[in-house]
Amino acid sequence: MKDKILLTKSDMDKVLLKIAQKIVEDGTEGVVLVGIRSRGVPLAKLLASKIENIQGKPIEVGSLDINLYRDDLSEVNEQPVVRSTELPFSITGKGIILVDDVLYTGRTIRAAMDALIDFGRPKFIKLMVMIDRGWRELPIQADYTGKNITTTQNQNVKVMLEEIDGENCVYVKEYK
Repeated sequence: MKDKILLTKSDMDKVLLKIAQKIVEDGTEGVVLVGIRSRGVPLAKLLASKIENIQGKPIEVGSLDINLYRDDLSEVNEQPVVRSTELPFSITGKGIILVDDVLYTGRTIRAAMDALIDFGRPKFIKLMVMIDRGWRELPIQADYTGKNITTTQNQNVKVMLEEIDGENCVYVKEYK
């Protein structure tokens, strides 16, 4: 197994700043960030901090657990770990920017949209991901992407976040 660093902490900061600038440019009135557990939540918080630094006012952040909405639930675990969803605001009529670490098949995002709809009817849902690695199985595309990469199916892309892993970086691990 060989690891290849895609983004360092400094690279991640630059990417998140660029995405935050684009989100502010697009408009943040009535917009909230919702991170998909687990790595989408700290990413959403980092992004919210950068947005606040740019526009001088905070943007609300929530978290979403999608485990019970997954279409591969029986393949993942007999007893799925269900974590809390924290949406300290109504999503009805709001613009949602869904935040996740890696976009791969699109199935996680489909599950997240199903989960969100159970909480209300948002004005729109947009998607922000740190890495888009291709291999889509569903017609889902990110509106804001940190980095697009080409991968093989025997590679794993890992977004490391200080809050969870003790460091910020992105790497690809190849399995033979």
